[in-house]
Amino acid sequence: MEKSGLRRRPLAQGHVAGLKSPQANMNNRRIVPSSYFSAQSLMVLFCLTASLLILPLILPPLPPPPLMLLVLPIGIFLVLLILAFMPSDVRNIASSYL
Repeated sequence: MEKSGLRRRPLAQGHVAGLKSPQANMNNRRIVPSSYFSAQSLMVLFCLTASLLILPLILPPLPPPPLMLLVLPIGIFLVLLILAFMPSDVRNIASSYL
């Protein structure tokens, strides 16, 4: 008398210790790139791309920004450059519980 829940299933061809063969994985894998984006998100991306391409041709050119706004990114870059090359004391950085 053998219980139906305790029967062992024979290993299918292409299975080794529960692992599928690479060919079996390729057959079961579904590749559907179009389902990654919904129709609404594709429409939003298309409208955004169209506006970025068309609006600069329609709108008048803007005046240049004030000099201080042009200096700001250069100042941030210089501060980051100084911080990157500033020597640090490794003993202060390492944790004390090691």
